[in-house]
Amino acid sequence: MINLTVPNRVYGLGPEEQGMLEDLVNIFNYHQSKNEIKAKHYEGNIPLRDVNLGIALPDELKKLEIGCAWGAKTVDVLAARSMFDGFVGVEGAETSELDEIIQGNRLLSEYTKACRDELEFGCTFATLSADKAVKCRIRFHPPSTAAARWNGQKGRIDCGFAIIDTVKDESESRSGLWRPSLINLYTDTAVWVIKIDSYTWTATEHKHMMGRPLMEPLVWNATSNKPFGRSRLKEPIRRLIQSYVRTIANATIGLEFSTAPQKYLLGVSNKQYETLINQKFRQYVGSVLFSTRDPNTGETPEFGQLPQGNIEPHVQMMRILATQFSAATGLTVTDTGVVNDANPTSSDAILAQSQTLVAMAEELNAGNGESLRTIAIMALAIANNTTIEALSDEQKGIVAHFKNPAMPSIAATSDAAIKIASAREDFASTDVFLEMIGFDQADIRRIKAQEQRARGLSLIGEIELEESEELADETNS
Repeated sequence: MINLTVPNRVYGLGPEEQGMLEDLVNIFNYHQSKNEIKAKHYEGNIPLRDVNLGIALPDELKKLEIGCAWGAKTVDVLAARSMFDGFVGVEGAETSELDEIIQGNRLLSEYTKACRDELEFGCTFATLSADKAVKCRIRFHPPSTAAARWNGQKGRIDCGFAIIDTVKDESESRSGLWRPSLINLYTDTAVWVIKIDSYTWTATEHKHMMGRPLMEPLVWNATSNKPFGRSRLKEPIRRLIQSYVRTIANATIGLEFSTAPQKYLLGVSNKQYETLINQKFRQYVGSVLFSTRDPNTGETPEFGQLPQGNIEPHVQMMRILATQFSAATGLTVTDTGVVNDANPTSSDAILAQSQTLVAMAEELNAGNGESLRTIAIMALAIANNTTIEALSDEQKGIVAHFKNPAMPSIAATSDAAIKIASAREDFASTDVFLEMIGFDQADIRRIKAQEQRARGLSLIGEIELEESEELADETNS
């Protein structure tokens, strides 16, 4: 965990910016412990000491590790349905300048990572800066490396900061950890680059004309009280994950006892007792157990076995938890990996169960689409060294495009495309038609190039035929 402490004086930083930085660092430090809890549940690193009720699990088993992927499933399954596919211009026009920025920043793949961070923590932050190589550099920062302050009046970020680079902490008390070495502070008028060494912080101002911070959040499930959103791994979800880990631990221990049922032997001599104690495993796996009367008492040893434990109650509890988890997250029960009698058996039933998740993905795409549009417009302004107001209506009219979150089969989309093409003849010649019948952009480019080449060869053939006919006519005349 990174914990920042701002010095009383950052050289080169004005008093107003110094106050902003201190506020942002306090916000950052306040949320670090909560973000660590969310990250722990996403990674599935939940020790038994965090979930033990102190009844069935003895303290000696606190180190037992139980894996649980429910946290990752909660985030990844929804993120996988948010498939950013670039920007579309006014009336479907191409956005070549913006496409160049997207490719230079690998924005399509970076968005996938940012979307996971957004769902894990509730938000993630995109920052922009001028860059000669790609015209505008776009980076994404999770709340574990960035923080921002919201301005309710303006309905956007008031100021923010992001940790750009870190170095290994050489202090003895924090050996093996990393500390920030470069921080960017984003304000309405400038980006302040703050370099940190062991003792001093120095800031350099880089002014811009945007009139707002070059920082935009991607937010999931925001409310009026929480403008930076809420995590998919909120408290009720984490409790269900902890209950699942505890149930699996109990089932694991119960299975051990079922595998090695407890037996008893009464009326043995001291010598026989010592022999049995020293050879427990051999007595367990042996098919025949021999014993003689106790020479002192003449008592005949009596052999018995206690009833085996039943893990079925644990299985039933897992099914209950899986059903509750499915209802709370929108995932299907099948996604939890728990076999349930209520699991759907037909494709239609499975599709019906996934409708809640599709609706969530549509909500996610709508919110992120607005943020991506704002990011793209600021990127165009930076690339052209101008303000947002000075951009053309075509540049400001772009919209983000996402693939269908319902993820229909190729057969279904192909059938729909052919039906549309039968009603609209020109539709069959569009890229959208080719996409709907299953071709990706690489295939579409190859198809159109080869079609163009075929048309060119056909045109050349027609010209040659006309020339040969004209030559024949002249010869005959």
